[in-house]
Amino acid sequence: MKAAIVESVGKVVVGAVPDPTPGPREVVVEVAACGLCGTDLHIRQGEFAPTLPVVPGHEFAGTVVALGRDVSDLAAGDRVAVDPSLHCHECRYCRAGRGNLCERWAAIGVTTAGGAAQYAAAPAANCVRLPDHVRTQDAALIEPLSCAVRGYDVLRSRLGAHVLIYGSGTMGLMMLELAKRTGAASVDVVDLNPRRLATAQRLGVSASAAGADELDRPGGWDVVIDATGNAAAIQDGLDRVAKAGTFLQFGVADYATRVTVDPYRIYNQEITITGSMAVLHSYERAAELFAAGVLDPEVFISDRLPLDDYPRALDQFAAGVGRKIVVVP
Repeated sequence: MKAAIVESVGKVVVGAVPDPTPGPREVVVEVAACGLCGTDLHIRQGEFAPTLPVVPGHEFAGTVVALGRDVSDLAAGDRVAVDPSLHCHECRYCRAGRGNLCERWAAIGVTTAGGAAQYAAAPAANCVRLPDHVRTQDAALIEPLSCAVRGYDVLRSRLGAHVLIYGSGTMGLMMLELAKRTGAASVDVVDLNPRRLATAQRLGVSASAAGADELDRPGGWDVVIDATGNAAAIQDGLDRVAKAGTFLQFGVADYATRVTVDPYRIYNQEITITGSMAVLHSYERAAELFAAGVLDPEVFISDRLPLDDYPRALDQFAAGVGRKIVVVP
């Protein structure tokens, strides 16, 4: 079959790889669409736990075409979205219900072959059936939405909070949509990319700007979310948190990224700094929210490119052109 392959650090090609075969409790999915995200850029850089070469693609959906011998809850022809999480279920974090922090953490499309291919194998337990009205190609958005749902689980936001989001790429926009639905009094967005910021404005922000200095909230924001992973944005965001507020590190930063914190201010103003890692008990809820129309795929997906264009699509994503880019085998 044809697949995108990260062969070595910085080198991505499209070529032939063996067809996957399902294990006893696995299925093979014919991929309808696979989304690109910041993790894929880290994989290209040799970061985020990959062993190269690897077929990337952890945001995907498709149709079941083959089943392992012990699979009974799915059938060939079922349309599914796939949770890429692979937890060991044995370590202390898994046993405590924190599988996203698994000591043997793995994921389809990160540590094992993923959905940037014509076919991908996945545990049957990781597959969520799609209702008839959801397009299979659009369902690649469910995985990133499940990460955003996890982010809001971590925040435990109270009603009437004032929220500031750094970044209006796909993840920042998803956090915007969830903030609007979790009782925020205002949601402001900052981004240096005017085209992406225009999409945030289209979705209904309270205010938007290229920098937080342009916004009118001198006391700071109750919730500040970084959805960029950029050191300058993170540093600025930490300084914008109001007393008793929370800063959420949601964007994936490079390993070498460093910022400075003010310990006395954290103590004196009771500021919380926290993070949100991938998916945890949130995939099925994200699928239900997606089916209920929490996101408009025509707004979120800016480009649908053929799998042959995967290297170019990755470059386009890295350049900040467009919103969610999906490849279609």
